[in-house]
Amino acid sequence: MDQDNKKINLKSSISSKGKTVTKIVHFSKGRTKTFNGVITDSVMQSEFTRFETIDGRLVYVNPKNVDFFEVFEERNND
Repeated sequence: MDQDNKKINLKSSISSKGKTVTKIVHFSKGRTKTFNGVITDSVMQSEFTRFETIDGRLVYVNPKNVDFFEVFEERNND
């Protein structure tokens, strides 16, 4: 079995909020970063948390530097 076949999508629980969400990342040293238009089906968790946004950004977050995430449902969310 090759490496690609060993990957498992953990089906992030944020997908229950809709197809796209706003995600606020709270970093360990008190900084925050807000990401709008996060495509919930794109969230993958491994060494880094990875997700895509509707404007085409691919974001990787090192969870070692994060205290928590906040997730908000976006309006007009199909």
